[in-house]
Amino acid sequence: MILVVDVGNTNIVLGLYEGSELLYHWRLSTNRSATVDEYGIMLTNLFSIAGIQAAEIDGVIVSCVVPPLMPTLERLFSKYVGRDALVVGPGIKTGLNIRYENPKEVGADRIVNAVAGIEHYGAPLVVVDFGTATTFDYIDPAGAYLGGVIVPGIGISAEALYQRAARLPRVELAKPRAVVGRNTVAAIQSGAIYGYAGQVDGIVKRICAEQRCTPRVIATGGLAELIAGESETIEAVDSMLTLEGLRIIYERNL
Repeated sequence: MILVVDVGNTNIVLGLYEGSELLYHWRLSTNRSATVDEYGIMLTNLFSIAGIQAAEIDGVIVSCVVPPLMPTLERLFSKYVGRDALVVGPGIKTGLNIRYENPKEVGADRIVNAVAGIEHYGAPLVVVDFGTATTFDYIDPAGAYLGGVIVPGIGISAEALYQRAARLPRVELAKPRAVVGRNTVAAIQSGAIYGYAGQVDGIVKRICAEQRCTPRVIATGGLAELIAGESETIEAVDSMLTLEGLRIIYERNL
């Protein structure tokens, strides 16, 4: 069994694979100040609920966009799983042709998504990942990672509105009944959901026009379902895309 771990700025998503089958997956809050043992207690409890012994795990692979957490996580897996983690970064075999001007600048999560996207959906492809930031990653018809777009995520955009506009409330990110909101909460929800869906469609259409192709468009990330339902360009949501990419990369490094 392989433990795959995607560490984002807001959440840590873990998956446990047996071969190519995802047996379990969990989502935790990212806590930069948590100790090795605090994370260890959470990990041990998750394994216990699933009826898994740490000794059954043959390997660990981690994708992390929060560098200060890596020392803690490396000690965590060594102490509580008894395995040294394979970390997605320079020197790891991904099989991905990265044509970014500086490949070291590409986030590990974006590489992992591209690997899984090509494997399951082919190329050309646009992967839209709705995380703390929303990223658009373009894979060209030859299967090379060309680059993409980064925009503020819908969650931090809505939070910034609440913090900077004194009379506007913090609202739940949910689809409103109508585009024209008849109260302040509904108006903010409309702007967040429909405005963001329009942004997604606008960026995807610009990518298509610039690259002169019609790529498949796949969404992943915590808010993918919410926005994809209002998007004209997103054709499918794959919530486990990042975990799947980690599994594929692990196998390429055996």
